[in-house]
This record gives sequence, structure tokens and C-alpha cells, in this order.
Amino acid sequence: MTQDEMKKAAGQAALEYVTKGSIVGVGTGSTVNHFIDALGSMKDQIQGAVSSSEASTERLKDLGINVFDANEVASLDIYVDGADEINAAKDMIKGGGAALTREKIVAAIAEKFICIVDNTKEVDVLGTFPLPVEVIPMARSYVARELVKLGGDPCYRQGVVTDNGNVILDVYNMEITEPKAMEDKINAIAGVVTVGLFANRGADVVLVGTPDGVKKW
Repeated sequence: MTQDEMKKAAGQAALEYVTKGSIVGVGTGSTVNHFIDALGSMKDQIQGAVSSSEASTERLKDLGINVFDANEVASLDIYVDGADEINAAKDMIKGGGAALTREKIVAAIAEKFICIVDNTKEVDVLGTFPLPVEVIPMARSYVARELVKLGGDPCYRQGVVTDNGNVILDVYNMEITEPKAMEDKINAIAGVVTVGLFANRGADVVLVGTPDGVKKW
């Protein structure tokens, strides 16, 4: 089974958590695209979705799924999204697609976070994947200096502007043994919009596409 097939299997498996008549929180990325395509098969059974990115919004609309603004929704039953890395405690690194802030907002609204990944995303310690940090442009250099103090090696993601008009610093060479504490420290730096650590609000259910089918934990 190819990596894409494992992603597709995980995306389709998340459909079992979608309840009729609900509004579904939808994330961003290649694995989520498979979930969106699967969601299209039951679009008449749901009210619609809240999306974490312009790209996902377009894909949802192309399938005829109504997209709500997050401000219109008091809560969501579920939020379905992928991860760039996930550990056994269900802490994640997200933001490879530069949608981390909106993803964190939709995750906060949701009662249950369903993380869908292929088995290459499972790690013992977070940090091999460079940690994305969304930053207000004028604070880029200051934030980078502060990230160096925390032991990281920040690199400006050239040519990328987030859906919110901000920039991304990718932090290399960090071994993140205490994800919740590191999330708090980075979020406290002036100019940081948010960091791509999802530890204070981690996943509730993880669906992992493997060569032997979808594993749930």
C-alpha cells in the first residue's frame, strides 16, 4: 500500500465519526483532502463544514458542501485534521501547510479532535519535522532571536504568506520533550500568532493508515 493509499484509508475511516445533521470541522492538507472527498459522499446528511484554510474551503465548495464561518458556530462535534508529527501522548506538530492558526481555532471550537495520518507521522519525540511558528511580519527577526534562546534554529519560510497575512518561521533542530511547556513558552513571545504545537489541545482519537489497514488509538 502506497503512502497516499494509507492517507486515503485514514481519511475515509474518519467518516464514521460524522453525525447526521452536524457541522464538521475540517482541516488542511493531503490526508484531509481524502476526508473532504469522502465527506462529499454524505453531503446531503450534514449541515456543512467549518474550514481551516482557503484551500480546504474551495475543495468543500466544489463538492457542494456548505461552508460556515467559525463565528457562526458555537461548537462543533468533531474536527478532522492531519498532523506532520504525532507522539504517543497525542501531541502534534502541525503547520506544514501554513494553516496552523486557523487549525488551532477550529480545534478549540470542536468537542472531539480526530487526527488522521499515515504511519510515517508517528514519532517518539516531536521535533524532527521543523516546528512552524506563525509570526506578525514586523516581529520576524525578534521572534527568531527568541527561538534561538529556546534552543531552536529558525528559518524564514520564503515566499509564504498565511491566509491571515503573516509569515512562517520553521524551527529546526528542536527535540521537544515537553510539548505543552514549549507551546506555552513560544506562544508567550511578542509577535507570535501561534506555534504549530498542538499539545494543550491534542488529538482525542488518532486514525493511522498502515499497510495493514487503519489503526485506531
